[in-house]
Amino acid sequence: MPDEHNQPDKLSKGEKVSSLFELKNERAGIRRGVYLLPNLVTTGALFAGFYAIIAAMSGSLENAAIAIVLAGFLDALDGRVARMTNTQSEFGVQYDSLSDMVAFGVAPAVLMFSWVLSGLGKIGWIVAFLYMASGALRLARFNTRPDNSVFYGLASPAAAGVIATLVWVWIEYQGPAVDFQLSVFAAIITFLLALLMVSNVRYYSPKSMDSKQGVPFLYLLGMVLLFALVASMPNVVLLILGSCYACSGPVQAVIGRFIKEPDSSV
Repeated sequence: MPDEHNQPDKLSKGEKVSSLFELKNERAGIRRGVYLLPNLVTTGALFAGFYAIIAAMSGSLENAAIAIVLAGFLDALDGRVARMTNTQSEFGVQYDSLSDMVAFGVAPAVLMFSWVLSGLGKIGWIVAFLYMASGALRLARFNTRPDNSVFYGLASPAAAGVIATLVWVWIEYQGPAVDFQLSVFAAIITFLLALLMVSNVRYYSPKSMDSKQGVPFLYLLGMVLLFALVASMPNVVLLILGSCYACSGPVQAVIGRFIKEPDSSV
């Protein structure tokens, strides 16, 4: 009798058909394009983050800070463009995360190190690395959560916005002079922002806002006034808004811990 182990492997008809379908789907995936508009916006945010790194390393700190702020606006835009045009895709999600890592993880860390943290020696670059690593962990946790209607931990664009506007305001109103006290203060701020990103503190998510739901007219008037303020003093207003948002999570956590809802059974 012929030895079964010496016979060439033979596929059944069903297995051959399955293999052909898999090969066809694989080739179709190669030929299939990606959605241009949202990924183009994401590429703009990625470019702004890369430019911020180059500018910070070259000493153009104000330009680097403005580039990070611009990346934040583009990052807020790409997701809405994808939802409005019904062009969401898994590729876009992963591409957006990689762009966020560059623009809101690496770029702010390099900016802070180039600004003041380099004066602290090893402590300075360790703090910068902790911030970058915390941004990566925050993004990884966000991508693996099934429900992102509530933010757990400070979002990396918000943390990067605080850092960028802080540098922007200081350079515009105080000048490039740096001392040891400023380096320590900046290191503490950077470390606290890193902790907030990896914390379990809950933050308000803009995704929970329903754009189709009507709002009172006073809200619209407030938005117009806010845009006017941002246009007049963009760095100061954005720094105040970013700082208030970063503090809102811990403040709400403290209030929720010490102020309990009244017992309805009484």
